[in-house]
Amino acid sequence: MSLLERGFKTWAEKFAQALRKEMDMELLDRMDLPRLAKLFGARLCTPRDIRGMSDAHLAQLLHEDTSGWSAVTVVTRMASVIIYNPSHNPGRIASDIAHEVAHLILEHEPTKLVLSQDGSLVMRSFNPKQEEEANWLAWCLLLPREALVSSLKRRLSVADIADSFGVSQTLVNFRVQMTGAHMQIRRSSAR
Repeated sequence: MSLLERGFKTWAEKFAQALRKEMDMELLDRMDLPRLAKLFGARLCTPRDIRGMSDAHLAQLLHEDTSGWSAVTVVTRMASVIIYNPSHNPGRIASDIAHEVAHLILEHEPTKLVLSQDGSLVMRSFNPKQEEEANWLAWCLLLPREALVSSLKRRLSVADIADSFGVSQTLVNFRVQMTGAHMQIRRSSAR
């Protein structure tokens, strides 16, 4: 069951479209993620960019385990920094970064981390609604419905669309299914 409020998906599509125009992007342009992050006051980095990070911690953070961490935004009074896991595939990295920027755009309450006295992670807060909103907006920013429909009308394969927009094939298939893009194309070709 979706936690998204009625109208959120439509708003996210329109917001993504307007933002792309503001960024002087064409319909089929790949999202420039460093520029997007900067536009919303964040910079991108990986654990390798963090001074003082031990080799042991880097090895743990950069392990290619896909069930591990993906990205996190650290917000201070001075700046916002999105730290992402560069060991994932490029499509996942794009989705992770766009997800973190979406949290900033939506002005979501940051997750709270609670550490034990020895510094190990004990607990973090998690807001399922905010996560679902950030996912949906991120996916609209990376692959707007209008661009997806245009790509499908040009008979591009899922792999070609994924490559063109720098996203995973899984995301393309999800967007095709969730946006009704194929149904729209079938209806327009039936006319």
